[in-house]
Amino acid sequence: MPEERRRGILFSKLYSFACFLSKFEDKHAQIGRRGYSRVVYCNDPGNPGAVQLKYRGNFVSTTKYTAVNFIPKSLFEQFRRVANIYFLVVACVSFSPLAPYSAPSVLVPLLVVIGVTMAKEGVEDWRRKKQDIEANNQKVRVYRDYTFHETKWKKLRVGDLVKVCKDEYFPADIILLSSSYEDGICYVETMNLDGETNLKLKHALEVTSHLHDENSFRQFRAVIKCEDPNENLFSFVGALSYDGKEYPLSIKQLLLRDSKLKNTEYIYGVVVFTGHDTKVMQNATDPPSKRSKIEKKMDKIIYILFSTLIVIASVGSVFFGIETKKDISGGKYRRWYLRPDDSTVFYDPKRPFLAAFLHFFTALMLYGYLIPISLYVSIEIVKVLQSIFINQDQDMYDEETNRPARARTSNLNEELGQVYTILSDKTGTLTCNSMEFVKCSIAGTDYGHGTTEVERALMRRRGALSEPGDAVNDVQRHHGDAMDSRRSIRGFNFRDERIMNGQWVNDPHPDIIQKFFRVLAICHTAIPVVNKESGEILFEAESPDEAAFIIAAREVGFEFNGRTQASISLHELDYETGKKVDRVYELLQVLEFSSARKRMSVVVRNVENQLLLLCKGADSVMFERLSQDGRLFESQTRDHIKKYAEAGLRTLVIAYRELGEEEYKSWEEKFRMAKTSVTADHDALVDEAADKIERNLILLGATAVEDKLQKGVPECIKKLSQAGIKIWVLTGDKMETAVNIGYACSLLRQDMKQITITLDSPDIDALEKQGDKEAIAKASLESIMKQIREGISQINSAKQSSNSAKESTLLFGLIIDGKSLDFSLKKNVVKSFFELAMNCSSVICCRSSPKQKARVTRFVKEGTSKTTLSIGDGANDVGMLQEADIGVGISGVEGMQAVMASDYSVAQFRFLERLLLVHGHWCYRRIAMMICYFFYKNITFGFTLFWFEAQASFSGQPAYNDWYMSFYNVFFTSLPVIALGVFDQDVSARLCLEYPILYSEGVENILFSWPRILGWMFNGFISSIIIFFSTTKLMTNQAFRRDGQVVDYEILGVTMYTCVVWAVNCQMAISINYFTWIQHLFIWGSIAFWAFQTRFKPMLHDIIQIKRLEDSGNTPTLPRQLKDRLLHLRERLMHREL
Repeated sequence: MPEERRRGILFSKLYSFACFLSKFEDKHAQIGRRGYSRVVYCNDPGNPGAVQLKYRGNFVSTTKYTAVNFIPKSLFEQFRRVANIYFLVVACVSFSPLAPYSAPSVLVPLLVVIGVTMAKEGVEDWRRKKQDIEANNQKVRVYRDYTFHETKWKKLRVGDLVKVCKDEYFPADIILLSSSYEDGICYVETMNLDGETNLKLKHALEVTSHLHDENSFRQFRAVIKCEDPNENLFSFVGALSYDGKEYPLSIKQLLLRDSKLKNTEYIYGVVVFTGHDTKVMQNATDPPSKRSKIEKKMDKIIYILFSTLIVIASVGSVFFGIETKKDISGGKYRRWYLRPDDSTVFYDPKRPFLAAFLHFFTALMLYGYLIPISLYVSIEIVKVLQSIFINQDQDMYDEETNRPARARTSNLNEELGQVYTILSDKTGTLTCNSMEFVKCSIAGTDYGHGTTEVERALMRRRGALSEPGDAVNDVQRHHGDAMDSRRSIRGFNFRDERIMNGQWVNDPHPDIIQKFFRVLAICHTAIPVVNKESGEILFEAESPDEAAFIIAAREVGFEFNGRTQASISLHELDYETGKKVDRVYELLQVLEFSSARKRMSVVVRNVENQLLLLCKGADSVMFERLSQDGRLFESQTRDHIKKYAEAGLRTLVIAYRELGEEEYKSWEEKFRMAKTSVTADHDALVDEAADKIERNLILLGATAVEDKLQKGVPECIKKLSQAGIKIWVLTGDKMETAVNIGYACSLLRQDMKQITITLDSPDIDALEKQGDKEAIAKASLESIMKQIREGISQINSAKQSSNSAKESTLLFGLIIDGKSLDFSLKKNVVKSFFELAMNCSSVICCRSSPKQKARVTRFVKEGTSKTTLSIGDGANDVGMLQEADIGVGISGVEGMQAVMASDYSVAQFRFLERLLLVHGHWCYRRIAMMICYFFYKNITFGFTLFWFEAQASFSGQPAYNDWYMSFYNVFFTSLPVIALGVFDQDVSARLCLEYPILYSEGVENILFSWPRILGWMFNGFISSIIIFFSTTKLMTNQAFRRDGQVVDYEILGVTMYTCVVWAVNCQMAISINYFTWIQHLFIWGSIAFWAFQTRFKPMLHDIIQIKRLEDSGNTPTLPRQLKDRLLHLRERLMHREL
C-alpha cells in the first residue's frame, strides 16, 4: 500500500541545495579504473555478475581475537614481556639435569600467571564480542520476494534494497533512492561519525525520487559503478545506470553506516558497502598503544635485575670452578665425600672450566627469583580493581545526563597522578555547548540586562564586584522580569522590560525591532516538529545558535510555526494593531551559511509583494557589505559587539535590503547560469554570483548568544593550578572571547601578567593588502620571533627581581592566535616558543584548527617529557586525545566520537578534579609503592639463596624446597601487595581535594625516582644479609635435636624461609598508611597460612623432618602412609632407569 509522502520544502529548487546536486566531474572519468572498480547490481541478487563478485557480508567484528587465533595471538602478547620469556626458558631448561629444582615447581606458577592474564584478555574481548553481536542482530527491512521483510543487519548483502525509518541507524553505506519527501531529501545526524550535532541534508537523484512503495520496486533494476571501499567520509564518486542512462552520484546521495535518519519518516536505498567495507569501519583504526611512564621505567628495573642476576651467577660459577679444580691436587682428594673420582660432567675436577660453564646456567635458574614472576599479573589485577573504583565513584556521576565516569583502559591509572600539562578544548568542554540568547543591539540600542559569568569575572578584576552573586541580585532587584518570575526556557536567557511582553511596540524604533526579529524567525533552514504528546513545537536546527535565534524571535512575538515547499509561516505581533497575525512569506532562495562565506541569506516575498533579502553573518564580512544609507547605527553596533565579545558572547550582525523586481530577475538569471555551469571553477562562480546580491545592506543590529561555562569549571581549574598542573586551552574562538572566558574560568587571574603573541598589526595588514606572500611570511616570522624574545625577557626580569626582593614569582599567562601558532611551531622557532610557554602558568591558543591541536599536543608531550592530558568532547578533538599520554573524553552533546577515542570519560569538566587529585594521586602512590615493594621482597628472598650458595661452595643446592620457592610469590606474599595497590590511602579524598599540593609528589615522581627504587632494593639486600647470617649463626653451631645433632640444611632452609615471610610481610605492615580489615587479613593471613601449611599440611620432606625430631636417638619408624609413598617413588625410579 503506498505510504503518504510529505510535501516538505522542495530544497532542490533553492540555490544552496541545488548547487549540491550531483553532476559529472573530472573524477567521474576514473570509474572503472583502479580504485574505482566496484560494481553493484541493485535489486538483482540472481544476476551472474553479482554472484561472481563475492563482496564482504555485513557482519562486523571489533574484537581483538577469534576462537581460532585466541591462544596463539594471546600467547604472543604475553611473551612480548621479557620476564615471561625468561621464565619460559627456565621452565624448559628445568626438565634437564641442569635444573636445581623440579620442572613443575617452575612451570605451574608460569602457567598460572600466563593463564590469569589470558583470561583477563579473553573477558575484555568477550565484552566487545557481545557489543558486536548486539549490533549485528539489529533489524532492518529488506526488499525480497516483492515485499519488505525484517532481517538482521548481518544478513544484508551488497545490492539489497532497504527501508529505514525515522530515528533508526543506517545498517550499511546506502545510496539514497527516495524518501518520504516529494523531492527525495532526508535529514541525517552524523554525530557518531564526526561529532557534529547539526543535521546534514541528503538528496536523492530526481530519476529515482518517485520510487516510494513496494509496487514501484518490482521492475526496478539498476547498476552502480563507484569507488572502492575507502576511509574518506566526505567524498564519494559513482554513477547510476538506470533505464539506459547514466547519472552521477556524490556524497549527497550516500548515507553512512552508524548515522541516524532524523526528521524524515522513511527512506529507501540500495546497499553499496557492507561490514568492514563501510566508511565508518574503514576509519576504525586501533587506538595508539599507550604505556605509562612507570611501566616503561619498570622495564629498565627488570633489565637491572637481569644484569644483577648474570653478575651473581657469573661470580658463583667462577668460585665453583675454582673450588672444583682444587678438589684434586697432587693426586689427593680435598673433598673426598663428593667422590671426585666418580664425577659427572656437572662436577668434574679434571674439567673445571666446563663444570663452571654449566654451573652458570644452573645459577641463572636458581637466582631467577630476583625477577618477580607475578609482578605483571598482580599489577594488572590491581589496575582492573582500581578502574572499577573509578567507575563506581558516585562523586563523578552526573545525574542530569545519567552518565558516570568510565575508565576505558586500566593501563594508565598511575599516569593520572603524574599529569604535568592539561590541554583542553573550550566549546563543550569548559562550556556547555548549549547556546542561550542573552543580549542584542537594535538600532544602536543595547538590550538585555543579564550578566554573564565572564562579565562577573571582569567586574571582580576591576574590583566592582566582591561576591559572584552581587550583580545578579542587583539585576533581579531592579527589573520586574527577573529570571525567577518566569519559567525557564532552554536557549533563551534574555531579560529586558523594554522588549519583553510586547513592550517593544512602545520603543522609539518599533519598525526596526520588527524587522530584526523577522530576520531571526525567517533566515534559517530549521524545520518545526510538533511534539504529539505535549503539542509543543520543537525545532530541528542545524546548530544550537540557530535554534536560540528562533526561540528568541518566538518569545518576543515572532513565532515560526510552519514550512512548506516554498513558504515560511509566522504567527507574529503587529506593532501597528497590537494584535497577533499570521503571515506567510514566499521562500525564493536560500544562500546557506558556510565557513568561507561566514554569512547566510534568504530571499523572500512578503504579503505586500515586497522582495526582501534577509542576511545574518560575522561582523568581519557584514560591515563591508552595508550601503552608505544603511550605516546609521554602525558606530554604536560596533561598540556593542566589542562589549559582547569582552563578555564572552558569540555575535552575529543582522541586516536586510529590499530588492527590485528587475534587479532580482537579472540576478536570478546570472545565478542560474553560474550554478548550472560544469567548469572547474563552478563553486567560485556560484559564490561570486551570491556575493553580488548580498550588497548594499541596511544594518538592523547584532545578536549575542552565550555558551555558558559548565558548573564548577572555575573552581576545578583553580584547584588544578594549585596542584602545579599547567593548563592550555586550545579553542577556535577569537582572542577577545577566549581571553575573557579565561578570566571567567580562573584560567587567567588578576595576579597574572599577560603575554600576547599576535599578527594583528598595521605592518602585517599593509603587507596582506599588497598580496606579496613571501614578504608576509618573512615579516610574520620576524614579528613572532621578536614577540617571543620579548616575552622570555619579561619572565627572566620578573624572576630576577623576585629573587633579589625575596618575593613570590610573578605568574604569567600566554595568549596566542592561530596564525601566530603556525609560525611558532616551525623548527627554528618552536624551541623558543616552548621555553616561553613552559614558563607560563596558563596558555590560550585562539583560532586553533583540529590539526593544530594535535600538533601542539605532540610538541608539549615531546618538549616536556612529562605526562600530558588532553580533554575534549568532539570529533575535532580526537587527534588531540590520541596524541596525548592520557585522553579524557567529555560525554557531552557533540556525540561520542571523543569518548570512543579516549582513555577515560567523564560527563563534566569539573570531574577532572577528582579524577586527578584523588584517584590519580592514590593510584600513583599505590602502583609506585607496590612495584618498589615487589622488588624489595624478591631481592630479600633471592639474595638469601645467594648467601646460602656461597656458604655451600656454590654447589647449586637451593636453600629451600622447590615448592616453597614457587609459592613464595604466588601465595605467601602476593595478596598483601594486591591489597596495598587497591586500598592504601595516604590521606582521605577530602584532604586530597583540600590540599592540592599533595598532587605534586606525582608530578615530580618522588615515589618512583631512582633514589627511592634503589633504596628499596638496598633494603632488600640488607634484609637478606641480616636474615641469612642471623639464622646461620644462631642455629649451626649448637645442638638442635634431642640426640645432640645440629640442624641439617632443610631445617635451616625452613627457618630462613619463615624469617623471610615474616620480614617482608611486617615491612608491608609498616609501609601501609591506611589499614582495612582486608589488609590485616592478607598480611597476617599470609604468615598464618605459611605456619598452618608447615604444621598441619606438611609436604613429604616436612613429615620426615618432624618424625626425625620426634624419634631422635631411636631408630625412626615412618608412618605407613609415608612408607607407601616412598615405595611408589622407588618403583618409579627403577622403571625410569630400565
